[in-house]
Amino acid sequence: MSEKQITRDNWGYPPFNRDSFQDVQSLFPTARLKRGFAGASKIPLGLKPLEAIEFENLEGNKQSIGEMLHATYTDAFLVLKDGVLVYEEYLNDMEADTLHLLNSVTKSFVGMLAGVLYEKGVIDPDKYLSDYIPEFKDTVFSATTLQHALDMSAAVEYGEDYADPKADFWHEAAVVGWRPHLLNTESPDTLFDYALALRDREKQQLDGEKYHYRTVLTNIVAMAIERATGERCQDLIEKYIWKKLRPEQDAVIVVDKTGFPYVGAGMNACARDLARFGLMLLNDGNYNGEQIIPAAWVRATREGDEGYRDRFAKSDYGAILPGGHYKNQVWVANDVYRYPWSTDLY
Repeated sequence: MSEKQITRDNWGYPPFNRDSFQDVQSLFPTARLKRGFAGASKIPLGLKPLEAIEFENLEGNKQSIGEMLHATYTDAFLVLKDGVLVYEEYLNDMEADTLHLLNSVTKSFVGMLAGVLYEKGVIDPDKYLSDYIPEFKDTVFSATTLQHALDMSAAVEYGEDYADPKADFWHEAAVVGWRPHLLNTESPDTLFDYALALRDREKQQLDGEKYHYRTVLTNIVAMAIERATGERCQDLIEKYIWKKLRPEQDAVIVVDKTGFPYVGAGMNACARDLARFGLMLLNDGNYNGEQIIPAAWVRATREGDEGYRDRFAKSDYGAILPGGHYKNQVWVANDVYRYPWSTDLY
């Protein structure tokens, strides 16, 4: 770590975030996801020198993997092929056991937890949010189902332009202390209060008609899960996903004043453990011989349907990920969308 003075006011901005993203626990209250006592699962190693491999970057220029890592201020970069870790690089003083902020990757843990609870009959994605959270009955979420929230297709008006310092996203993040300068005497105290205070719908939109990425919906999914189970969302992720991955490290999630987890962006984990989660998804929810997430849920998430792809194509992200879609809190690329380097190189 450098000697830069990191505070809650500057932690999210460069150059401070290069250090703060590895030290979130010292800045904000967090809940811990314990790894358990079973011992870490093994990831086969077959490390190869891949940093010299060149590819065409988004600007159309030739660039090596090593050059890309430095140009993008990367802290950790892992490559797995056929379940084998073939490349692992840490920069900026990060190490294999360092916890790092995952930001919106956090959302996918919630989406997969929903699949576990659906198979157990605890939740029904087709039910309205108000069936789980009665306070939402006469709000902007009155016609929103749990599936709408999982798929980011609710009609609530909520801006997530990160370049806009006053975007709704930052006002919600301010609740957990991420943008303290946005707080005032009228600011909601909790993430639930923030969601309950939303009043407007997007013009000429019904729930389920349009894909629009909104972090608040992930937090609302977690609220519905807590109401349905009577348990804390972080405890459920720990029990049904984290411990079952047999990770190397604990994970942590930033929480609000009530201890509710900021699952829209607040999880922190080490890179190898995140790789375990990715391998599980690649294997239809199975990892280390155990079915952690229902295979049908993972396949349905990956496959989507034409409706999902059509809504995504009409969104601001359609040109960035052509043929892709978003379902159950997961971004899904088209099968033919591949980077143009040869697998023969590794």
